Amino acid sequence: MIGDRIKLARKKAGLSLRGLADALGGKVSAQAIGKYERGEMTPSSGVLLALGKALGVSLSYLMDTQGIELTGVDFRTKANTTAKDRAHVETEVIEWIERYLQIEHVLELDSAEWQAPVSPPQKLKSIEEAEYLADKVREEWALGHDPIPNMTELLEEKGLKVMIEDLPARVSGFTCLIRRSGDKPELPVVVVNRQFSLERRRMTLAHELAHRLIDPEYLTEQEEEKAATYFAGAFLMPRDHVKKEIGEHRHNLGYKELIDIKRMYRVSGAALLVRMKGLGIINEATLVYAFQSIARSWRTQEPEELELSTERGNRERPYRFERLCYRALAEKLISLSKTAELLRVSIDEVERGLKGPGQADADHRQ
Repeated sequence: MIGDRIKLARKKAGLSLRGLADALGGKVSAQAIGKYERGEMTPSSGVLLALGKALGVSLSYLMDTQGIELTGVDFRTKANTTAKDRAHVETEVIEWIERYLQIEHVLELDSAEWQAPVSPPQKLKSIEEAEYLADKVREEWALGHDPIPNMTELLEEKGLKVMIEDLPARVSGFTCLIRRSGDKPELPVVVVNRQFSLERRRMTLAHELAHRLIDPEYLTEQEEEKAATYFAGAFLMPRDHVKKEIGEHRHNLGYKELIDIKRMYRVSGAALLVRMKGLGIINEATLVYAFQSIARSWRTQEPEELELSTERGNRERPYRFERLCYRALAEKLISLSKTAELLRVSIDEVERGLKGPGQADADHRQ
């Protein structure tokens, strides 16, 4: 409904009804905006345009032309998120999904169906059973026991839509579902925090994959979180491979070895140490000593990151949506301006993406 979209965008902007009316220059009263949000009145096209401009959202977003709805949003750290935070993220996800579905429609593609590796939800009797669930998923997806080079690409290939977004500081990520009109299947979306390191984003993606598979009915909320974290470590650092590379039992660890191993699995140094403890490779005393010595700051500061802090979100980012846009452009199914609108970049950047930087620059010089 248009009213729901207006209300969500207003919360994203942090405006009251009166504040939004003031932002519109008094052209629309606060009472009228309230009626729009409750569905008691329908705004004219001119008012919708003004609302979109004032709220920083597109007209298509406000009009809800595709009949989609965001459901199952769970930050799992509700105490640390405000209504404005949640509205901002939900608005961004909806706008992005609507653009995504537009290009799939142009190319006559149905959204890639989520290929659940096991029949969800999976009932776990203990947190440790997440280890076997991770093994089962790897087996079903024929991943073997080697490290996963690109978690984002893997999940997109399997039908999950992955978005990197600026989330509240203490929220690493979340999953949600996109409900579409008609009998189309719901689309699962995973959103990860751009502010975090690549190592942590990969763990978050694996963690959120677990939430799509684990039945929470038999676990407390805390147990479900622990099981998802256990699954993430087991999925990214397979038991047999880790023991082969590090050894069955270790009494001492060196900095350079740990850095090389964490780079191999593309995980955080802290997650690697915890995984080694979970597999019995090191004991509690060795773990504690590591966090008191060579890994003293690893819980809060990632050592020798895979991605520079100035390049957050540039590595292992989602490419499918961008790739589909350029495919449609190359086939002349959409224009340069439409591609720029969908990708939210300049026309010059789209031209360089289509022709290559050298040819695009030469065309402008002629």
